[in-house]
Amino acid sequence: MSINEKIILGIDPGTTIMGFGLIKVVGKKMHFMQLNELKLSKYDDHYVRLKYIFERTIALIDHHHPDEIAIEAPFFGKNVQSMLKLGRAQGVAMAAGLSRQIPITEYSPKKIKMAITGNGNASKEQVAKMLQSLLQLKELPKNLDSTDGLAAAVCHFYNAGKIDAGKSYTGWDAFVKQNEGRVDK
Repeated sequence: MSINEKIILGIDPGTTIMGFGLIKVVGKKMHFMQLNELKLSKYDDHYVRLKYIFERTIALIDHHHPDEIAIEAPFFGKNVQSMLKLGRAQGVAMAAGLSRQIPITEYSPKKIKMAITGNGNASKEQVAKMLQSLLQLKELPKNLDSTDGLAAAVCHFYNAGKIDAGKSYTGWDAFVKQNEGRVDK
């Protein structure tokens, strides 16, 4: 790839479905590469699900060689157990990227929706339809977790070069330094 090209992997982490999408940026234009999902509901054990999230993320990285990863941050809900599981799923996907030295940027669901549709409260369907239009997708998947992953990548493309894009990590050292208050010593 030339210096004006990069690949962005977008991930929507989940414990029942992990959605992901890839775009290639050439100059100032983005091109659709792939979107898909990892179905995890068939595994009863939460730890087995985390293992598959890690392995699939590593496989995507090793196959597509993304230059950057954009990941959707868990939204704050009332169910603490659900949030804990989502946070673990996100952490495992981030660890996979960090283990391959790929810069990661985290975006809130509202920020992603705003970047794609101009409305931070847009529905999954509205985001998917806008992505279909932007990237000339022939059809949309039945399940929209994969379009959520793709939306994270497109959001990252739109926020390239902006100072307050989201939380970024370039490796373990940067992650630990930016999250010192979260680490028990």
